[in-house]
Amino acid sequence: MPNLWQAIRKGNTSSGIAALGNAGLAVLKGVAAFFSGSGAMFASAMHSIADAVNQGFVFAGSVLAERKPTKRFPAGFGRVINIFCMIAVIVVTVMAYETVKEGFHLLQHPAESEGFWLSFVILLAAIAVDGGVLIKAMHEILKETRVEAHGMDVIPAAFRNVGRAAPPTRLVFYEDIVATTGAVLALAAVVIAEFTPLKVFDGIATILIGLLMVIVAFKVGFDNMAGLIGVAAPVEVETKVSELILGDPDVRDINTLRIIQEGRFYHVDGYIELRRGLALAEADDIKFRVRDKLLADIDIADVTLGIIEDNGIQTWNLEELRGESRG
Repeated sequence: MPNLWQAIRKGNTSSGIAALGNAGLAVLKGVAAFFSGSGAMFASAMHSIADAVNQGFVFAGSVLAERKPTKRFPAGFGRVINIFCMIAVIVVTVMAYETVKEGFHLLQHPAESEGFWLSFVILLAAIAVDGGVLIKAMHEILKETRVEAHGMDVIPAAFRNVGRAAPPTRLVFYEDIVATTGAVLALAAVVIAEFTPLKVFDGIATILIGLLMVIVAFKVGFDNMAGLIGVAAPVEVETKVSELILGDPDVRDINTLRIIQEGRFYHVDGYIELRRGLALAEADDIKFRVRDKLLADIDIADVTLGIIEDNGIQTWNLEELRGESRG
């Protein structure tokens, strides 16, 4: 039991909090949709159900992904989270289809909404909860990518660095952008339906929420499909690894370097060129020193380095990499 608790504590915080928050919101929105008859509220409830199921799956996947490598699976379990995220994408897609279908039904047969104040209060609560989870996900992105930002700078920094965050954090971030936007659209639909004769906006808002869910499903699905195949690390990570290697006084150049991302971890494989005239024992000591320096980074899971003597030709252009990283 203690081992299980330790594993759960290592799970992705954003997805765990989001799953609990969206489960509560799904119940409240479902009650409000039943009593009010609002299509937009129904769509928002469907989205919260999808989010709760997804993020529960993703949290479970993030716990399993933290398992240590075994003899049978020597590369670890980092890609497990990509599989769970793909399951989440299927759930979102099904919910999106049902939501869009309901929206078209409401366009053809607009429904009279009731229970305005109940819907109004619940949607305000939904905006607050989803917005809070979104802010938490933004801070998680900055934490995972080692970026410092404060106040309003957190928002643009999160958007810039979301591609380097762990898959579950990215999923929570994208889904809660849609969840918050969807709650705002549903609130607008409820208010318009109550105070104007434009009942058709309820169906329009429902369709828009469904289409936003489709966009999220496509984006998250594409990212995780790339992760399952094995995707190269972002240029910022490649730059950081290159700086650590070339920072060693006995390393003259990097001959080849390949960094693969699995989940939120990176696998480094390459050949480094050492200064001329070294004995084999000395060269081995330098290789292990560089390897240990790289493994000290908590995001790097394993390092395989080969060593060759400096050939006098500069192969690795670190300044060019730094320029790409800044750009």
